[in-house]
Amino acid sequence: MVEVIVSVVAKVAEYLVAPIGRQFCYLCNYNNHLENLQREVEKLIDARERVKHSVDDAKRKGEEIEDDVEKWLVNVNKIVDKAEKFIEDEEKAKKNRCFKGLCPNLKSRYQLSKKAVREAKVVIGLQEKGKFGRVSYCTVAEAIWLTADKGYEAFESRMASLKKIVNALSRPDIYMIGVYGMGGIGKTMLVKEVARQVKMHKLFDEVVFAEVSQTPDIKRIQGEIADELGLELNVESESGRASKLYARLKNEKKILVILDNVWDGLDLDRIGIPFGDDNKGCKVLLTSRDLDVLSNKMDTQDNFLVGVLNEKEAWSLFKTVAGDHFENRNSKSIATDIVKECAGLPIAIVSLGRALRNKSLFEWKNALLTLRRPSSATFTGMHAVAYSTIELSYNHLEDEELKSTFLLCSLMGYTENGSMLHLLNYGIGLSLFKGIVTMEEARNRVSTLVRKLKSSSLLLDSYSGEMFAMHDVVRDVAISIASREWNVFTMRNQVVPWEWLDKNSQKNCTVVSLHKTYSDEIPEELECPQLKLFYMFNNDPSLKIPDNFFAGMPELKVLDLANVHLVSLPSSLHLLVNLRTLCLDLSVLGDIAIIGELKKLEVLSFWYSKIEQLPREIGQLTWLRLLDLSNCCNLKVIPPNVISSLFRLEELYMGNSFFQWEVEGFNMERKNASLNELKHLSHLTTLEVQIQDAKIIPRDLFPKNLERYKIFIGDEWDWDGDHGTSKTLRLKLITRICLEDGIIMQMKGVEELYLDELQDVKNVAYELDSEGFPQLKYLYVQNNPYFLCIVGSVDCVACDAFPLLESLSLRRLINLEKICHGHLSGESFSRLRIIKVGNCDKLKSILSLSIARGLQQLQIIEVTECRIMEEIFSIGTEDNINNNEGYKMEVTDEDVTEEEIIFGKLKRLSLSYLPNLSSLCSGNGTFKFPSLEEVIVKGCPNMKIFSPGVLSTPSLHKVKVSLAEGEVEACWEGDINTTIQELHKI
Repeated sequence: MVEVIVSVVAKVAEYLVAPIGRQFCYLCNYNNHLENLQREVEKLIDARERVKHSVDDAKRKGEEIEDDVEKWLVNVNKIVDKAEKFIEDEEKAKKNRCFKGLCPNLKSRYQLSKKAVREAKVVIGLQEKGKFGRVSYCTVAEAIWLTADKGYEAFESRMASLKKIVNALSRPDIYMIGVYGMGGIGKTMLVKEVARQVKMHKLFDEVVFAEVSQTPDIKRIQGEIADELGLELNVESESGRASKLYARLKNEKKILVILDNVWDGLDLDRIGIPFGDDNKGCKVLLTSRDLDVLSNKMDTQDNFLVGVLNEKEAWSLFKTVAGDHFENRNSKSIATDIVKECAGLPIAIVSLGRALRNKSLFEWKNALLTLRRPSSATFTGMHAVAYSTIELSYNHLEDEELKSTFLLCSLMGYTENGSMLHLLNYGIGLSLFKGIVTMEEARNRVSTLVRKLKSSSLLLDSYSGEMFAMHDVVRDVAISIASREWNVFTMRNQVVPWEWLDKNSQKNCTVVSLHKTYSDEIPEELECPQLKLFYMFNNDPSLKIPDNFFAGMPELKVLDLANVHLVSLPSSLHLLVNLRTLCLDLSVLGDIAIIGELKKLEVLSFWYSKIEQLPREIGQLTWLRLLDLSNCCNLKVIPPNVISSLFRLEELYMGNSFFQWEVEGFNMERKNASLNELKHLSHLTTLEVQIQDAKIIPRDLFPKNLERYKIFIGDEWDWDGDHGTSKTLRLKLITRICLEDGIIMQMKGVEELYLDELQDVKNVAYELDSEGFPQLKYLYVQNNPYFLCIVGSVDCVACDAFPLLESLSLRRLINLEKICHGHLSGESFSRLRIIKVGNCDKLKSILSLSIARGLQQLQIIEVTECRIMEEIFSIGTEDNINNNEGYKMEVTDEDVTEEEIIFGKLKRLSLSYLPNLSSLCSGNGTFKFPSLEEVIVKGCPNMKIFSPGVLSTPSLHKVKVSLAEGEVEACWEGDINTTIQELHKI
């Protein structure tokens, strides 16, 4: 019991005495606790300074500070501030004494001492936490080009291209695309804006950019990509660096690699860039001046052309760069002319704008003059950047033949569009094409060279496949180069200062090119012993050319005089013994018999000239290979045997020209040429001719080796229009007897066929061609009461018909009952893009639904004024299409109900004045029109529904519906059935 009491007393003492002792200790060790706190705070301040030194050093290196270091520094600053406050409180405590200052304030000392102990523990804890292994880490700063958009103008034309590129990059099946265009067009700025857009919209996690240049440095390219990724390529070998880069890029989920300014094929594996179906996380965007480099050498899946700015955009850019401070109308007019001369080329606009900013008016005028009169001198100063950029493309052309062709294109005239035929004529005359024997080979070479120049962005596409265009600034550069390398004298739209051609200039000049110039008079003679090409288009057609003008041009090979009126040709013409090409186009010509003395002539052209008679002396030109009489509407006489004498002739153009063909007879003396003479031209590969009366056509007239032809039989044919086809046949008022003589069968491979008023023929295929016109691309049939169908196969086996047909136009076929009758294979009509049908009063539908399933390329349907037309696509069993030749497949309404029919490329549907039309199709199929942009329904009062089961068409933005009296035109998305039903309620 005593032991228990003692134990309890001891425990009570422990709980009571120990705390009292600690409290007493705070009072006894007051000074020690304060001094200890001060020492620990000083240590913490020293530690803070050391950490701050490391932080400052890291920031100077561009490194990011670790978050815990930043937080520690904040906490240290707080505790130091607390320590300073504590010292202030301690000083106050010393002054706060009891018993009139005789004794210290024990309570205050106790509180301060206790707080000092507590704060010291916190300080010591911070000291321990401040022992960092590192205070910072390396980061990859976002590239300046990716964050800054200075200088980028969001022009409408550029935004359209940008949208297409971004859409292509978003497709899962695309991993490599290209952007191409001429030098200085703005490719780099565009792809950088693409990069900013895809990064902003999180289409890619990372975007890296590297310039390739003319002479690619693989290590530099690897380094640029690695730097933007923050990757250290701490290996020396190219292959080792590629492996590290490849591994890093492959680990990225979504990364876009932009390789700018690619001039030739580039081995992406060698750089270390993963690509292809197995590396869908990494996509590659390339820019180049050369489309061939992208599509052929880099195998890009899609390519986008960057074109010039339009007039409004060009002016806006110029004002931004040059400033909009025009003193008066005169200065603004000059500025406008300068912008026009730049022709929408951004680099030219920007370089000129910067050079002319804040300059005087006379400097602006001088700039305009140098733009209009390009020479080698204009490669310096304000034009240097724009011109040297284009010259770099020229220097990169692969051979001299291609370079010469480019320069020649700039000297053929200053029209916006150049002619492939004129380029061929010039090239033949100048012996430009090496290793060429026939005109056909020369033509193929011209096409190849032009395509390469287009691919290099030095030439542009034109409105026709037989034409090409050249940018004005590119032409200026080409002329400048030609002036320097070929000693060219050239002018355009100006008065020709003939005195500039002094004796020394004449001696060295090889080319004279004067387009739409003005001359009061021409010198009596030019002494140009080295002159190879003379071209002149004078704005005054009455200008007289002196008789001795050509006497000093013994080496002249190409002479092109356009828009001249000559009663007779200059007598000195016969001295041009080396002349190989003579063009007298767009002229009024009288006596031209002297041409017969030009024995070496290979090309002779009178395109669009007024000439009434071809002289008999032309028959002496036995080396002639090309004769162009196109559009010589006044030509009435070609003496007999002139054409047949030209036995080396390979190309003969007589379209819209000579019609007075005579028939050879036993006792009849002819005054004009006969068609039989064409049979003597065994080398003929190109023929354009019009024959008004089919009855005079000899059997087997047309040679089988024709590579190109335009043969029009019948009157009133329009020679305008060009689909880029090489084999065109137009027949009018032709009887079955004429057809049985083999007119069509001789024209194997016809690509464009017009049939007008054919007699006694009930269908096109297979009655006119048993093979079903396998090469035909365009078919126009009109004004025929005999046709019952277009395709009329009677066999049970499925047949091919029109497998390459792209456009079908049927007009005024009043007895046409069906377009197709019989069984067709899956290839029939598979390329069809356009269907136009009008005034076919017995046609109830266009095609069967079974054929419609195969129209995957169809873009336009236009049907108008067919009185009994009930539906566009019909459901039937007799016109069914199948993919297994010889197998007949029946289609019922149930089959149609179970499937979707997708017109994937249909953009325009126009249905007009079809009084019995009830719907697109009477079946229960479900239709999709994902690309439809415009629908016109006009004068179709019985159309209650567009089609059963039709789905929405997200691309459609315009619908115009006029069923009876009212008309609705609106922007619309959704089911057109609703639109039609709503209109019926009006």
